[in-house]
Amino acid sequence: MTWTSYRNRGEILRTVIATADARRDGLLPWDVEGVAESFGDELNLLGALQLRWHTRLAGRIERELMARPMAFENAVVDAWRATAAEMPGIRAIVDHHRAEPLDEQMARALDKATAKERILLAVMAGQASAHDSGAAAVGARIEEKARAGWLLAPVPDEPVGHTGLHASILGRLRAVRAAFAA
Repeated sequence: MTWTSYRNRGEILRTVIATADARRDGLLPWDVEGVAESFGDELNLLGALQLRWHTRLAGRIERELMARPMAFENAVVDAWRATAAEMPGIRAIVDHHRAEPLDEQMARALDKATAKERILLAVMAGQASAHDSGAAAVGARIEEKARAGWLLAPVPDEPVGHTGLHASILGRLRAVRAAFAA
């Protein structure tokens, strides 16, 4: 992969994420220009989105634990919720395809990614080691707790596309300002 195609793939992925955040329907935005050429198939696109989610979640957990070093589980739960709020489109896509994978290969890939995410949650909450056979189950309980208190923000009425990314950021800033003004 050349630098130009890598950079273009990154741009396309950012557009996919902005589109997913705007739609929040759980469907892969395969209609975004350049997606088919850059990712080849749904599993590759889903894998890129899953990686983006996992990376952001891990970073958010680290920041939460630095801010509250003795509140392990609460920090992990809050990090999951904050990441889901930042990336509602990806969360919706992953959840949808976890429940309704397109094929057996996607189901296996998502099962593996889910187990790894849950192990991360358990380990970072200080409730298991990465090699514990029950770590994924502990992480599932933590994920369930995070989901129980997570509220998905309503879908914005703004246009989708390159300007949609900026519009959604602007919309988020307006919502924050309105929340503090109330």
